[in-house]
Amino acid sequence: MADQSHSFISYYKRATSPLVVLLLLQEHTMYGYEISSEMAARSNGMFTIAVLYPVLYRLEEQGFIEAGHTEVIEGRARTYYQITEAGRQYLKQSLKEYNEMDAFLKALSNAE
Repeated sequence: MADQSHSFISYYKRATSPLVVLLLLQEHTMYGYEISSEMAARSNGMFTIAVLYPVLYRLEEQGFIEAGHTEVIEGRARTYYQITEAGRQYLKQSLKEYNEMDAFLKALSNAE
């Protein structure tokens, strides 16, 4: 059995997780656990990120998202994140590149 940490799906999730986060935040402001829950629910549990917060922090450092207000509910802090205009532009360009790569792979696989 293959090492799951080096499987295609693990690399794919790492590569696309910023896009998934930005796509979700494009809909509305969310907090971390909500983002994670939405990913899992919409993918029927297939797309989950074990380490979501490093993705959020990196996107924030890059200026693609920003942390908004923080609420404390039942003793737990919830920081809400929202996409920035730079994040929307990055997402638009990245989805264009993703779709081009997807079309190439489909064409290549149909060439056989």
